[in-house]
Amino acid sequence: MPTLAKHTSIKMIGANGQISIGKQFAGRQVLVEEQEAGVWLVRTATVTPDNECWLQEPQAAANLMRALDWAKANPPDDTNTDSVIEKLTND
Repeated sequence: MPTLAKHTSIKMIGANGQISIGKQFAGRQVLVEEQEAGVWLVRTATVTPDNECWLQEPQAAANLMRALDWAKANPPDDTNTDSVIEKLTND
């Protein structure tokens, strides 16, 4: 049984080949699938750049979660800033 559309509207494809689907989607990435001639499925998507794919690997995700947990348990503290700066400049 086909899925019923939640909202249907008529749009005009401009001379430049573009169509506006609404400001609420401005700046979003979408997947456009041509299912058959004249039939397109447009879906919002989040695309991961190639150089960031490693973040999706389980070990990287676990390391990131461990680092975030550590950061929550160890809030920033500037009580010994001077000694840290002195150590860094003397090394």
